[in-house]
This record gives sequence, structure tokens and C-alpha cells, in this order.
Amino acid sequence: MTSAAQAQASGARTAHPEHLGHVIFITAAAAMGGFLFGYDSSVINGAVEAIRDRYDVGSAALAQVIAIALIGCAIGAATAGRIADRIGRIRCMQIAAVLFTVSAVGSALPFALWDLAFWRVVGGFAIGMASVIGPAYIAEVAPPAYRGRLGSFQQAAIVIGIAVSQLVNWGILNAADGDQRGQLMGLEAWQVMLGVMVVPAVLYGLLSFAIPESPRYLISVGKHERARQILSEVEGSGIDLDARVTEIETGMHREEKSSFKDLLGGSFFFKPIVWVGIGLSVFQQFVGINVAFYYSATLWQSVGVDPSDSFFYSFTTSIINIVGTVIAMIFVDRVGRRPLAIIGSVGMVIGLALEAWAFSSNLVDGQLPATQGWVALIAAHVFVLFFALSWGVVVWVMLGEMFPNRIRAAALGVAAAAQWIANWAITASFPSLADWNLSFTYVIYTVFAALSIPFVLKFVKETKGKRLEEMG
Repeated sequence: MTSAAQAQASGARTAHPEHLGHVIFITAAAAMGGFLFGYDSSVINGAVEAIRDRYDVGSAALAQVIAIALIGCAIGAATAGRIADRIGRIRCMQIAAVLFTVSAVGSALPFALWDLAFWRVVGGFAIGMASVIGPAYIAEVAPPAYRGRLGSFQQAAIVIGIAVSQLVNWGILNAADGDQRGQLMGLEAWQVMLGVMVVPAVLYGLLSFAIPESPRYLISVGKHERARQILSEVEGSGIDLDARVTEIETGMHREEKSSFKDLLGGSFFFKPIVWVGIGLSVFQQFVGINVAFYYSATLWQSVGVDPSDSFFYSFTTSIINIVGTVIAMIFVDRVGRRPLAIIGSVGMVIGLALEAWAFSSNLVDGQLPATQGWVALIAAHVFVLFFALSWGVVVWVMLGEMFPNRIRAAALGVAAAAQWIANWAITASFPSLADWNLSFTYVIYTVFAALSIPFVLKFVKETKGKRLEEMG
């Protein structure tokens, strides 16, 4: 690289836009997909026992209804990259918003169990799309100097969505006198819980009309002047806009457009960098984090906690999740992605091991002994805290930035699909595993948390401060 090119690259890397507030608004609007992702993922927590009772199903069948949305997530994630390359990032967001809205209405008004399952698949497809488009779009519009923090908005939105859904569920449950099947507005309480998601879904759709298209997509379809305008807004007018457009265009045209076949290569089907992305996604889920958000109310009730208290504990866990995410947002660009991931893995091992120990105790009158009960509660919060300040944020940030330009959309789609398949495996297996041996279930999650440490040390490269054009 020539000295002029180095100066140009350095200028792009340290560019500070004059209107940072506008960049934050763009990022926050795109991250609304993450909010819906978190809300839809967690809102079912308040309906699990009501669905079991209304349709008279066992743990295995119930798990499939809860987890089937994740099949839709995997399909949505796998196809979103290609759709985004064809019609643009913004149009993808708008499609997802429509699907979120339709799913919320259908889930609130099911006439049979299979009908509820179908609408959850529709919502899952929307979540899968949002899980890919959000990080990719944010990475493409964020100035390099702020990309880690702005990329963290996706996870921040997810955890806020989780917390809001738990708070809304708790409020609806209290309005229905603590009965998930209590009547409220002509519906059962759990139906209202699922239907409320219409509000953020419509807001997401409206916000998608207020933000610009990705400059990289605009350049790919020949709209260079509009791309320059957006780059000036998000990276600052002080950079050489023509040079930036040329740099992005050159990077995009060096190779063919992203496609699945571009991911193939190496000794094990995919290119090594794709396997690293898949590994990050799988480890993020195999530590069992979503058990805390899909089944926490049911879990606490199974060890003797009152239903209303179990909803409150679910909400406090969500608050801890937000706190951990804020910590990650502060340090992801200062400490780096790899150190945060390792710190988080160590903390998760401790929290999960303590939960496994606590749940190994025999119940007394349907409850854990006092000491084990408190250890389980505190350890659950420790686990969520360390996940949130590390893997919760780091994985989304890295998946948005770690792949070379030519394969980014397709590779992100495959990695996100792997994440949803892993999520499905954990979600579908937990009720049956918990019925068999709850303590050993947490031992399994502990082992995966421990294995994530050597994985990061050996295979994951730091991406802090690098431009997307440098990846690969």
C-alpha cells in the first residue's frame, strides 16, 4: 500500500461524522429488528404453561411448538443475505416488519395448536431476516472508529426487547389476576402477550422508511452519487468521498457477488473463516443462554417458586442482561472482541457450574433447599451477566465485520442459520433434558462454555479497528 493510500485508509478509519446523532438514529432504527428479535424470542416465556394447559400437551410436544419458530429463523437467516443483495437492506427490513406484524396477529388468535405453530414459523422467518440484516447494515453504515459500539446496538436492542417483553408479560399477568389463561380484552392473557408485538412491529416498519440504504448496496447497483451523500453523512465530509467510493467499489468488484458457492473450499467443505463464524454462532447458543429467556418462568416454578415471583425473577434477569450489554458496548472497542469473549467464557463456566450444583439437590416439599435456591438464583444472574458482556455482543459484532466483502452477506447468512439451528437444538431439548436430569443439563452447558475458551484462543482473530475492506 502506498503512503497516500495508507493516509487515505487511516483517514477513513478515524473519520468522525459531524452529525453523530444522525448516525446513532440510523443505527438505532436498524436495531429495532433486534428489539423485535428479543421481544418475539422471549414473549413466549409468559405463555408456555398456558399453552400446555389449553392444548393439553406434554413436555416434548410443547418444546416443539416453542422451538419451531427457530426453524423459520434458520430459513430466514439463510436466505436474507441473498435477498438483501438483490433488493437492498431497507426492503428486507420492511418485509421483516410485515411478517412480524402478521405473525403477532396470528399467534394471538390461534384456533389450534398447529395454527399457533405456523404463525410462530412466520415470525421466526422475520427474526432470521432481522438477525442477518441488522448487523450487516449497521456494519456497512457505521464509521470504522465507532463500528464496534454501533454494532453493539443490535445486541442492546435484543436484550431491551427481552426485558420489555418480560415486563409487559408481568403487567398483563397481574391485570389477569395472576392467571395466564385469565380473561383480558376478550382474550386469554397469554394471547394478549403474544399480540402486543404488533406495536413494535409497526414501529419497525415505519422507521425503515426514515433511514438511508447501505452505501455499499447503492454502489453495487450503480447509484454512486447517493452513496457519496450517505458516506458523507455517516463518515464525515472531511474524508475523500471519491476515494472511499472507489475503495468500496474496487473491493466489491475484485470478486463476483456473494453466493453460497463462494463459501466452499478448504478441507472441510466451507472455507476456514466460515467455520469460525459457524463456531462462534454455535458456542453462543450451546451455553444454554436461551433457556434463561424461553423457559425461565417455567424453570423457577419447577423448583417451587410462585408464578408471579417467577415472572419477576425473569424480569430481573433481563435487567442484568441489559447491564452486561452496556458494559460490553463500553469496552468492545477499547478492550477488543477476543478478550471480552474469553472473560465472558470464564464467568459463564463459573455461573453454570454453580447452577448445576444447586439443581443437583433434592427438592424439599417441592422446593430447593434455601442455600441451593439462593445459589441457583444468583448463579443464573452471574451467567447472564457474563454472557451479555461478552458473547452476546461480541458474536453479533464479529459476524457483521469478520468476513471478506465478497462473501460477507452469504457467510453471515450461513453463520446466522447455524446459530438458529443450534438455538433450536437447545430449546427443543431442554424440557425433556430437564425432566430427566436438570443438574446434568447444566453440566452440558458448562462444558460448552469451557470449550469456547480454546476455540477463541486458537481460531478467532481480532477485528477491532479494522476497515471492512481489510477483512480476509
